[in-house]
Amino acid sequence: MDESEPLEEWAARRERRRPAPGERRATPLGDQPEQGAHVDPGAPRGIQQWDGHQWTPAGIAENHATAAGETGQDANGRAERVPLPAFGKLPPMPEPWRPTRPWHRPQPQKS
Repeated sequence: MDESEPLEEWAARRERRRPAPGERRATPLGDQPEQGAHVDPGAPRGIQQWDGHQWTPAGIAENHATAAGETGQDANGRAERVPLPAFGKLPPMPEPWRPTRPWHRPQPQKS
């Protein structure tokens, strides 16, 4: 939260990013951290559903393709909530590196 941003605006922005109740997502089963769909697509996935406060288990899918079929209708809604930076708010491009002292390649000696 930016110190100059009013609390009401921050709360509204936060609410827009939150999932809708009943929205589903697929997560890999096991102890590994959540990864992209391209990592081990044949592994079983857990289906979770947002109840308004937390993600709760809703089922298990055999692989990523099955899980995507179960959660696919929510994909567009999730993509619309991703905040993208405004072009005017991107950081400035850094200055290119330049050596502090001039350096010259030695000339080959003629024999």
